[in-house]
Amino acid sequence: MQRKRQGHQLLISVILALVLPQAAVSQSELPALGAADEDSLFLEDLPSVFSASKYEQRLSEAPASVSIVTADEIRKYGYRTMADILDSVRGFYTTSDRNYDYLGIRGFNRPGDYGTRILMLLDGQRLNDGLYDAILVDREFPVDIDLIERVEVIRGTGSSLYGSNAVLGIVNVITKRGRDLKGVELAASGGSNDTREGRASYGDKYSNGIEMLISGTGFETDGDDRIYFPEFDDPATNNGVAENGDDENAQSLFAKLSYADFTVQVDYMDRDKRFPTASYGTVFNDRRNKTSDSQTHVFLGYAHSFQNQVEINADINYGRYDYHGAYVYDYSDTAVPDLVIWDDDSDAEWWRYEVQASIYAFDRHKLITGVEYRDNTQQDQSNNDEFDVYLDSEDDSDIWGVYVQDEFKISDKFTLNAGVRHDDYDSFGGTTNPRAALIYNPREKTTVKLIYGEAFRAPNAYELNYHDGFFTTKAPDNLDPETNQDNRQRTTTQS
Repeated sequence: MQRKRQGHQLLISVILALVLPQAAVSQSELPALGAADEDSLFLEDLPSVFSASKYEQRLSEAPASVSIVTADEIRKYGYRTMADILDSVRGFYTTSDRNYDYLGIRGFNRPGDYGTRILMLLDGQRLNDGLYDAILVDREFPVDIDLIERVEVIRGTGSSLYGSNAVLGIVNVITKRGRDLKGVELAASGGSNDTREGRASYGDKYSNGIEMLISGTGFETDGDDRIYFPEFDDPATNNGVAENGDDENAQSLFAKLSYADFTVQVDYMDRDKRFPTASYGTVFNDRRNKTSDSQTHVFLGYAHSFQNQVEINADINYGRYDYHGAYVYDYSDTAVPDLVIWDDDSDAEWWRYEVQASIYAFDRHKLITGVEYRDNTQQDQSNNDEFDVYLDSEDDSDIWGVYVQDEFKISDKFTLNAGVRHDDYDSFGGTTNPRAALIYNPREKTTVKLIYGEAFRAPNAYELNYHDGFFTTKAPDNLDPETNQDNRQRTTTQS
């Protein structure tokens, strides 16, 4: 552990040494975008997108099929969760088991999967946790929906830039800035099932260049007090009626402070949810069945543009995720119940460091290259009841990644975008994943994209180490990464 602390200190020192002497120019800002789905816009009207290549480019030039949901659309359609937003995007959908919401794309959403084949970003920073690689799209999403400026949805492979999990797509949530609020905002709402929600926010940009935004949200609902499940329609199980077992409460805090080339961002989420569905063979209609989740992210970022058309970005991220599940089981073999609470716990902590250089000094080339290091310092899992401990796993892992990408303007009509990334995991070794896109603009209002990409999903700590002695008797001996090595797409944009 002492070596890891020294490693963190060394990496932080190197990054700060690179960036601190150069802090002089104001931070580059992404413009606000209009409502967009690439299929419905003329080329001259297309807004820019950041997530497809880790720099701003027009949608017609991005090496992917892209959709954007704006703050205006979120407000007009009354979306209240990230699941609502993504349900509106072509090819995306969500399902719910009355405990968590699960994100699917193009019909692919395996039962029990936590969205691990889609990469979720917040202002370009990874949100998939360091244990399950899960994404959160219900009330667990760490930012209030009213604070979102836009959501960029990138379809297809993205491992050539982002590494693991970017197999089926990337979702990047861009938050508002302090200047977008220009003061205090208060919001409150209510609904059926005694549902209530409140938000207090403040944001502004000051004359000295400091810009800040801080916001807190609270949500609570009693849920449905009586839910009928025909599978349990028996006098022994309350005739299939679950009573008062659907309540939920969640709190979130988001803060962002920027000055010159530096940005500090913090988000926190805490959520408790009772589930009435008797998941995993638990006792039906017992209010003690409950899950609790909390997640924290801290981000320090630096972005500087030099006069020679070179940009340097350096990021330091800290994340933590805690989960507790209380599951009630009947251990009795007779008609007299013997109810026992089974506790399931997970704790994860991780650091992520990334340095990227972008070079735009060439006439026909836009070149980026970067290196990323992730240190999962804690990946602990346990489950037990009052009689025994069935799992007590303490683990950690390290991941290195290096990438390069070039956008080459062959002619006025043809653009070639190509890149590759190599990742090295201490669990299974290395993997290399390329991507290439030939983009053709035959006419002013037509774009044709031919895209090839390879992607992978690394086995996460949950898959590598979890077992409970009942549903999963033992952890697998070894797992190789899941790959998607032949993902060709053809996308046409035409009036």
